Amino acid sequence: MSKRVSITINNHIADVRLSRPEKMNAIDEDMFQGIIKAGEELNANPSIRCIVLSGEGKSFCAGIDLANFDISNPNNISKAKLKPRTHGIANKWQKVAWQWREMSIPVVAAVHGVCFGGGLQIMLGADIKYITADAKLSIMEMKWGIFPDMAGTVLMRHSVRDDIIRELTYTNRVFSGEQAVEYGFATHISSNPHADAMKLATEIASKSPSAIVKAKKVLNAAPYLNPAEGMLLESAEQEELLMEHNQVEAVFSSMQKRDGNFKDYRE
Repeated sequence: MSKRVSITINNHIADVRLSRPEKMNAIDEDMFQGIIKAGEELNANPSIRCIVLSGEGKSFCAGIDLANFDISNPNNISKAKLKPRTHGIANKWQKVAWQWREMSIPVVAAVHGVCFGGGLQIMLGADIKYITADAKLSIMEMKWGIFPDMAGTVLMRHSVRDDIIRELTYTNRVFSGEQAVEYGFATHISSNPHADAMKLATEIASKSPSAIVKAKKVLNAAPYLNPAEGMLLESAEQEELLMEHNQVEAVFSSMQKRDGNFKDYRE
């Protein structure tokens, strides 16, 4: 695995850590590539049923490493080409955040310390987020004369109130983990986010993997569909689950009060 991302797999759970602690996990080119590679490999591995995403050291992620850019002479900075879609519906910069949302399986983020800019957008890609009360977050991009463009504007809008998004985007104001939960950026306050994330991942991994994958697929699509389309998709995906091995096993293992013997699953 990339020197910027570490992965430990145990009991169907992938413990994924941004691994550049000496730079508060700031994102350089190696980390961009490492995160994308990690996501692709995990999504292709049907034995993985849940992912816990965290950062090593004192922080989750401080955002883009400005050392990537030579700012000694502004005339030497070339304009990035962002419109080409190089990774599905995304470009490279969007992929590192968006891939966690489009991942077939649930992703639980464990956030502490600093979570700025690109780091915040990576966090937003997770399904569920545990965060320390004293974590520091910011939609930092306005400080540099830009706005969030790593899928953040898409990821925020279904969980955070519109006027809050606008205020924090326009001002790049720093806010706390406690406020992040209040605003809708994060899910739960935790004194030990990684431990709580792993505990939840263990619970998720004990469920029927095919039902989890289908549930995430439908939940991802629901905000973009009208009611008729949403209910049709719900019915179609449920129909595929009914009376298949994992669905039957879920019923019998529950009734018999034992762990389920589920088959690995990817669509």
